[in-house]
Amino acid sequence: MMKRGKFIVFEGTDGSGKSTQMRLLAEHLKERGIAVYTTHEPTDSPFGELLHACMCKRVETDEHAIAALFAADRLDHIKNPSYGMLAKLNEGHTVLCDRYYFSSFAYNGGFVPLEWVEELNRPAMELLRPDLVLFLDITPEESMRRVARRGATERYETLERQMKIREKFFEVFEKYKGTENVSVIRSEADKSATQAHVRAAVDRLWEET
Repeated sequence: MMKRGKFIVFEGTDGSGKSTQMRLLAEHLKERGIAVYTTHEPTDSPFGELLHACMCKRVETDEHAIAALFAADRLDHIKNPSYGMLAKLNEGHTVLCDRYYFSSFAYNGGFVPLEWVEELNRPAMELLRPDLVLFLDITPEESMRRVARRGATERYETLERQMKIREKFFEVFEKYKGTENVSVIRSEADKSATQAHVRAAVDRLWEET
């Protein structure tokens, strides 16, 4: 019977470097002979495409609707028989995911009742919990500096919202302390220094199993 892969999630505010650090980790794991599948939320499914339109402000909608869309996209991301994360994990892949339910708690839960967002995501939490959550931490001011270099901003990319979202991340990490394996890593300007901390946290995960 094939051994199930590990599930590692990258979280952070906007501009924290999640995509870059996930790519570097994927390369590192592949060099070690580990089968890796990388993915992200929102996904590229029809659910995700609608969310991208909402994030880019091409579609105007309410925060409750966005939270519900994220929950639906996430369930499809977990359960889809062809590209779902459970299928990939059961095939033996280690799955690296850019954002998961902690992003919903921090982003949506900062603007609608957190308890309601948690209930929306309860099925996802019961189906698939991460083996490790890597939170790449930067200040809200640094977040906005990095975002500004990209050009156009999205729905949550204001200093006030980034401050609120970062605070909410730490609030939910404290709430789920003891039930979720979260490692907070300072996202430094030197990407290799950040990656060294990422690899150290991931190596501990393998040592523990």
